[in-house]
Amino acid sequence: MRYRTFGRTGLRVSELVLGAMTFGEQGGVGAPIEECRKILDAYADAGGNMIDTAINYRGGASEEIVGALLEGRRDRFVVSTKYTVTRDADDPNGGGNHRRNLRLSLETSLRRLRTDRIDVYWVHIWDRHTPIEETMRALDDAVSKGQILYCGISDTPAWLVSRANTLAQWRGWTEFAGLQVPYSLVNRDAERELLPMAAEFGMAVTAWSPLGGGMLTGKYEMSETGRLNGANISAADRAVARAVKAAADELGATPAQVALAWVRQKGALPMLGARTEAQIRDNLDSLGIELSSEMSRNLEAVTAFKAGFPTDFINETSQWVLGKAALESDRQ
Repeated sequence: MRYRTFGRTGLRVSELVLGAMTFGEQGGVGAPIEECRKILDAYADAGGNMIDTAINYRGGASEEIVGALLEGRRDRFVVSTKYTVTRDADDPNGGGNHRRNLRLSLETSLRRLRTDRIDVYWVHIWDRHTPIEETMRALDDAVSKGQILYCGISDTPAWLVSRANTLAQWRGWTEFAGLQVPYSLVNRDAERELLPMAAEFGMAVTAWSPLGGGMLTGKYEMSETGRLNGANISAADRAVARAVKAAADELGATPAQVALAWVRQKGALPMLGARTEAQIRDNLDSLGIELSSEMSRNLEAVTAFKAGFPTDFINETSQWVLGKAALESDRQ
C-alpha cells in the first residue's frame, strides 16, 4: 500500500479507502459486525488507513460499528464521516448543511464513533437552501475547536465547490481539501468539470462506486435475477464490462481488480465497499495490477465518453483562438 497526501495538507492517506456503507445489516443487504471486523482487519493488514462512513449509513449502525471496531486502535486510522442527510425526517431542521444540523450531526457522529475528533468531515451533498458562507464558517469554527481536522465535500457542482474554496481563501477559513464523487469506467461524468476543478485546487479525490454499482465485477453474467442481471444493463455499459473482463483475462486478474486499478491510475482514491472478507481481499489485490497506457486507452475508448461543451469546443478552437501560439498539448 502506498500513501498520498490528502489534497494540499500533510495528512497521509492510503491509496485505497475502506467504505463502511456496508457495515451493518439495517435497511438491506450488509455485513454483520463480525464480518466487518474481518474486512477491517484485512484492510489494515494491507496497510490501509482511511475509513469512510456517514451519519445516515445503515441508520447510524455503520458509525457505531466503526467506533466499536476501532476501540484501542483509533489513532492508527484516518476516520472520515459525512453530514447533511436528515437525522429525523419529522424535524424541519433535521437535515441540511446549515450550522445547526452540522453541530448536532457532528456531536452524534463523535459519540457513535467513540472519538474526540473527526479526521475528515465531509459535506455529503449540496443543500440548495443553505448559503455556502454559512457552511464554510461553521466548518471552520469546528476546525478551530479541534472537533474536525480537515474538510471535504461530496456530490456537489464544481461551480459551488470553486466558490466555497475561493471564499475560504479570501476569508482565511478552512478550505475543502477533498472531493468525493462517483467515478468508474461506466461513469466518467466527473471528468467534465469536477476533476479539473479538483486538480486546480489541489484537492484529493475519493471515488465512490468505482465498480459501477457491481457492473464491472462480472456479476451480471452470473445471474438472471436481481439488480445486476443483463436485462437491467445498457448495451453501452455491457460493452464496457466485456472490455474489462477481457483485460482481466489478459492480466490474470479479476474484473474488479482491473476496474479499481484504472480508477487508481487516474489519480483518484477508490473506495472499497466490500460485504465479505473474500471481497475485500480481492479488491486489495488490485494494488498489484498495473495497466499499460495502451490498455487504459483501449478501455476508455469503449466508454465512448465525450467531455461535451464547453471543453470539447475550447479544445477544438484553441488553434483558431491562439494562432501560432497554440501548443500541441492544447489540441490533444
